[in-house]
Amino acid sequence: MPESQIQITRPFGPSIAKVQMPDELIKTLNKYVDDIIADDEKSKKQDWGHKLAGHVKQEFVLENKFVETSGFMNFLAKAVGAWILNTEKKKISKFIINETWVVRQFENDYNPIHWHSGHVSGVGYLKVPKILGQESKDGKKTYKNGKIELVHGAKMFLQRSTFSVLPEVGSFYFFPNYMMHTVYPFTDSDEERRSISFNAKIDDNIYDAYGNY
Repeated sequence: MPESQIQITRPFGPSIAKVQMPDELIKTLNKYVDDIIADDEKSKKQDWGHKLAGHVKQEFVLENKFVETSGFMNFLAKAVGAWILNTEKKKISKFIINETWVVRQFENDYNPIHWHSGHVSGVGYLKVPKILGQESKDGKKTYKNGKIELVHGAKMFLQRSTFSVLPEVGSFYFFPNYMMHTVYPFTDSDEERRSISFNAKIDDNIYDAYGNY
């Protein structure tokens, strides 16, 4: 993946990567989710809500075969590889997805602060309501409704502890598994906020910050 296609930011400690998903992949993923929604048997079989922290309408785990054949795994592997190479100057030789899932969030749904398993994680956006991040009527305040907020460390001099992201369709953010994060509820909209996340493992000797390998 060319460096021009990945944005690296360090709002506090660890780096966070942002990559734009190809339009065709977005369409493929949305169709896959829509097909699950329309099939009651699949909806029950792939329900993942009991495994996740979210207080949301629906959460589905993706089938391994689809992840591989759709090009989603290839997209994730390339993006993570570019992120690690850019940040650590090391090439990964292993990328193993533990699980990947879709979150369907509607009005008043939210995701409490939590973190993930594996080594690396991330979230991308497939559908986004128009009102997210809306400003107050006087223009003096921007609300966090529907935003994801990443949390690291504590507020200190010259140190931020939070980083808010306004979801946009196609944007995919990558961060270390231990990065705490939360998603705020939104109101005044019947539109769906649809996101897709994953947990994965990379080379142990790259992930191990203490050099025990």
